[in-house]
Amino acid sequence: MASTGSPSTRHRASIGSSFSFTPQHLVDSYLDANSSTYSIALDPNRSILHASPLRSSPRPRKPKESISRQPHPLANDTTGIFQDSEDDADDEEGYEWGMVDRMRLWRHDAMMQHLYETAAFWGDKILSWTNDPNDAFWLAQTYFMQNQYGRAERLLTRPFPLSVPKYPSTPPLAGNEDASFMSAGKGKGREQDPVMPPIPIPRLPLRPNSMVDLPNETHEGVSRLVDMSVACRYLAAQCLVRQGKWTAATEMLGEANPFRDSGRSGPAIPNIDGGIKIEASMCHLRGVLMLKLQRGDQAKQCFMEALALDVKCYSAFEYLIGGEMMAPDEEWEFVQGLAYSSQMPQDAVFVQLMYTSRLRKYNHAEEQAITRQRLVTGYGLGDNPDVLYSFADALYSNFRWSDCFVITSRILDLVSVHQQALPLHIACMYHLKHLHSKLFILAHDLVEKEPDNSVSWYAVGVWYLTGGKYSEARQYFSKTNLMDPRFSPAWIAFAHTFSKEGEHDHAVTAYSTCARMFPGSHLPLLYVGMEQIILSNYSQADEALTAAYSMCVGDPLLINERGVMAYNHGRYQEAADLFQTALDLAEITQTSQSSWITTYVNLGTCYRKLKLYDKAREAYKKVIGLDPRHSAALGFLGLVHHLMSDYDNAIVKYHESLSIDPLNPYVMELLNTALESVASAGLHKKHKDRFKREVGRLREKYVKARPEEADLFDQFVEVPASDGLGDAGGKMETDS
Repeated sequence: MASTGSPSTRHRASIGSSFSFTPQHLVDSYLDANSSTYSIALDPNRSILHASPLRSSPRPRKPKESISRQPHPLANDTTGIFQDSEDDADDEEGYEWGMVDRMRLWRHDAMMQHLYETAAFWGDKILSWTNDPNDAFWLAQTYFMQNQYGRAERLLTRPFPLSVPKYPSTPPLAGNEDASFMSAGKGKGREQDPVMPPIPIPRLPLRPNSMVDLPNETHEGVSRLVDMSVACRYLAAQCLVRQGKWTAATEMLGEANPFRDSGRSGPAIPNIDGGIKIEASMCHLRGVLMLKLQRGDQAKQCFMEALALDVKCYSAFEYLIGGEMMAPDEEWEFVQGLAYSSQMPQDAVFVQLMYTSRLRKYNHAEEQAITRQRLVTGYGLGDNPDVLYSFADALYSNFRWSDCFVITSRILDLVSVHQQALPLHIACMYHLKHLHSKLFILAHDLVEKEPDNSVSWYAVGVWYLTGGKYSEARQYFSKTNLMDPRFSPAWIAFAHTFSKEGEHDHAVTAYSTCARMFPGSHLPLLYVGMEQIILSNYSQADEALTAAYSMCVGDPLLINERGVMAYNHGRYQEAADLFQTALDLAEITQTSQSSWITTYVNLGTCYRKLKLYDKAREAYKKVIGLDPRHSAALGFLGLVHHLMSDYDNAIVKYHESLSIDPLNPYVMELLNTALESVASAGLHKKHKDRFKREVGRLREKYVKARPEEADLFDQFVEVPASDGLGDAGGKMETDS
């Protein structure tokens, strides 16, 4: 375990005292003002900048003016991972490049040109000569880029000297030691005091979980790279993550940010060099680890802390917003409250606009529109893929699939693969039936060109979904989820396959899993509520829909489902109000009214239950105007006419409905009832006419016998007035 001594008493590090996989002693050393140890920790408010190819530590060295060569692009960089003390700075005048300097140049050039094997080859030779921790760091970076994560981790956890001795620019050569010393001694004062080549510490092997035991005299003045630099510790944690060693990586980084209470951490602390804070990057990686360990709440807090520490850390933003870890209102408040001005005063407005354009579009629609307009007119980003994606996302949220498809097509013309736009593009092709053939071609091309991209297999699954092949679609959605567990569209589509097959219990389970993985999205809870309605589990449906509504109040589909539940509970007026609210929201979003036919049907049914037949008739007529072959609306309209005793129009509408859906038993029963009502009404008219004639005949006989009692007869025998079926005024024809 690490030493628990006070920071002020730790003037050196050793293998024994730095064995713990916790970064806390780095923080202690960072706070130790009296520490004289070389390069104990990197300032968490700095970024990791490339070291100059001329040297690994920040001793400024310049080539002689007499040497006619163009400077390397990285040669002006004066920031290294490990910092020398001021006493170690060499005289800059008259320095000539040696073999080590040239090979460092080769190493950096090879890295920039993606020749990682070349960089690793020359970097390994440099490290053998210098044993410099900076050279070890860049060699580990090269191994990391070659996907040799275990090799990089081994290098970062081997012992190195705490203070770097002065090395000759050219290593000693066998049989020519004097020449090597002369080349090393060039420069001011070096001819009189030649630099002797240091004796490097041999590369010591490591056991699987610990370092080998070293002699006591070797403990002094050596330590592992991960115990000397935060940058090295961060890189080692990255290696552990790539190897799937989640627990070890968490121990390397710490369960929480160790710099949080150090007095030099926080959103208000500016970045020293203008780059991305290493502290923010460590918080981001810690959040990734929390996701791997199924600790979603802690992951969310880590990503929020990373973005708050440095608003330039877009990776944390993508996990939070793209991964739907926050509710719409929560993400709006968080993103708008970031410290843009204090961290980056010159670029604050632009970064805030870019982040705002990525937020979900259910709420703050006006602010979102202004944001997109400013990005287009003020910053000239009208044809930028990310800004175009913001437009497409707004259109898709408003159910304007055709318009969204136009924008996403433009994005894919600019870039072949756009991770955010492709799911929208595929979903639009699913909704627009005339694009199903193009969806097949797109899925085929993606699988051929991007087989390692999860979106490619998602497109294949959606293609099978369009053809009703739900089992095959589910297989490809499962493959997508295995490749990228944070890809929410595939989880939703996977659950849809169960729902469409009628496996509603399995669908509820799948939607619930999706809701746990993406706690900021209301859609899984909405679909859970819809499935529970189908299963008649109204209490569970109410719970799910209420939870979804607490997260998003601007989704008209959600409001429609809440209206359905109000109808199922017999609250018809409340249901009608909810359906009307959903339709009003649909008009605000300027979506196609044909998408809301079901809501119009529901509204008409509520009015029919409330006996507001005129309003119900208008709602059903609206549906028929949008879809003349909507059999349910025709049947309901016939029912309204039936209830208003307009049997002729009711029979006509029933027949129209049955011409579209001839096997609908409910409409057939209503038609039979209407026909019986018409027949019954005709029989009733016949009996009424006969009754009137008999009463008239009796009155005539009674009046002839007793004329004075005619009024009395009329009081006891009321003659039915005419209702259009006989003569007015009670005058009737009599039999002869």
